[in-house]
Amino acid sequence: MTVLITGATGLIGQEIVKLCHAQEITVHYLTTSKSKLSTEANYKGFYWNPNTNEIDHNCFKGVSAIINLVGASISKRWTDKYKKEILNSRTKTAQLLQDTIIKHGYEIEHVVSASAIGVYPTSLTNYYEEDSTQVSGTFLGKVVEQWETAVDGFKTLGSKVAKVRIGLVLAKDGGALPQIVKPIRYGAGAAFGDGKQWQSWIHVQDLAGIFIFLLQHQLEGIYNGVAPNAVTNKELTKVAANVLKRPLILPNIPKFVMRLALGEMHILLFESQRVSSQKIENKGFNFTYANLRPALEDLLG
Repeated sequence: MTVLITGATGLIGQEIVKLCHAQEITVHYLTTSKSKLSTEANYKGFYWNPNTNEIDHNCFKGVSAIINLVGASISKRWTDKYKKEILNSRTKTAQLLQDTIIKHGYEIEHVVSASAIGVYPTSLTNYYEEDSTQVSGTFLGKVVEQWETAVDGFKTLGSKVAKVRIGLVLAKDGGALPQIVKPIRYGAGAAFGDGKQWQSWIHVQDLAGIFIFLLQHQLEGIYNGVAPNAVTNKELTKVAANVLKRPLILPNIPKFVMRLALGEMHILLFESQRVSSQKIENKGFNFTYANLRPALEDLLG
């Protein structure tokens, strides 16, 4: 089997590539950097530049499925210009892939695409499942709505489409975790706001596992990419400090402080989404890290 991966060199992409190779799945990947083009037997790079609608259509040769992870990081300050980049890097790329498939007559059986739990409105009491129709009024809510619509375009090409709404990804060397634990390591850790906001987290290995599971079982529809046991921000901070054997002595950090520091992006720390993983579990997926402490012990130990 050969799969095309967009965003293969990113945090989640690298984990997925490892799993693909472990299962003897050949990987084609798209990159905007010509210096990152590799031509190994099972890992072959192709150049694209979505800004100019350039793409090497040979990336689709022999490919039966796409894992779509492309998208500009949301953890950079959200200027008006950068907001456009966050949106376009998700929607225009999907359009470019679809246009190229149509133009050259390729057939793709299955597309598994990243999405985000930012689509769910902030709530301390709701427990969100995939069939929830509420959409957050935030910038992220709007991005996810347009992103998922763009990805659904693959259905018109006859592809099965699965979307993974990703929560807070915990990884050793990237994503949010190193930033979360940095102040804790220096004895300056504290929860944000009242600390009651839910954080639906997932270990990066489990997240990569979900993508491969959906691929191998030819599943379609929306799946939440979160571990079974969400925690509050206060609990996350407490467990991280405990694993690192550091004290928590500072008062919680007020919202206005983070708004000054991060601008509109501060909502990433204060939004509360308690999200269910039941659907993917019911399909037979088993989490290696269902609880926070073992996940943090693995990543911070």
